[in-house]
Amino acid sequence: MENLVTRLADKDWQAITKELHDKGFVIVRDVLTKEECDELISAYNADNTYRKTIRMERYRFGQGEYKYFRYPLPEIITTLRQNVYTKIAPVANQWMQELNINHQFPATHNEMKQLCWDNGQEKPTVLILKYGEGGFNTLHQDLYGEIYFPMQMVFMLDQIDEDYTGGEFVLTEQIPRAQSKANVLKPNRGDMVIFTTNFRPEKGTKGYYRVNMKHGVSPLHDGNRHSLGIIFHDALS
Repeated sequence: MENLVTRLADKDWQAITKELHDKGFVIVRDVLTKEECDELISAYNADNTYRKTIRMERYRFGQGEYKYFRYPLPEIITTLRQNVYTKIAPVANQWMQELNINHQFPATHNEMKQLCWDNGQEKPTVLILKYGEGGFNTLHQDLYGEIYFPMQMVFMLDQIDEDYTGGEFVLTEQIPRAQSKANVLKPNRGDMVIFTTNFRPEKGTKGYYRVNMKHGVSPLHDGNRHSLGIIFHDALS
């Protein structure tokens, strides 16, 4: 994983965290290689890798399937979780200060995970998602318990407009006393999207106010779309 750590370290984190703070999301290009993406896809049907499989139609979450990883996580996922967390935790803490929320997040992901475990949240929430033609994911938030980190990541494992069409990543913003805003993103294979789990601050004339956000996936026109979702907090047992 040394190459991945170097790849992450070489990114312009000052620019990344500024955009994340200001918009509630940011696309970071070329984090995973095609080989790494293909390896994650090829392991979709592996035994003893996943703890739970969800058919979205059953719960009216959309149309498609996703699987939650079990501990111990694959090394590539642990590397991403630990290295990105340390870069974005200061932004999360800045959000808390700006919104006058009396909470601060620990500096390392191991400490964040221990905080979850101390509160009975011990199930990993990292998941891999698969959509076919017509597949989609309804707008939602990934909270899983009382303890949650306000940002998460998704990695595109297939190439949009080559492996599939449609299937854009959608983020909506509910601005107080205004109509909702939709952000439609088309990240490429290997790109990382960091985005808010449920809200971000926005500066107004009287200080900061809270903008609630949800995310989802628009319907695929054709092809197959795989993505890796990395959430920094764990779920209740």
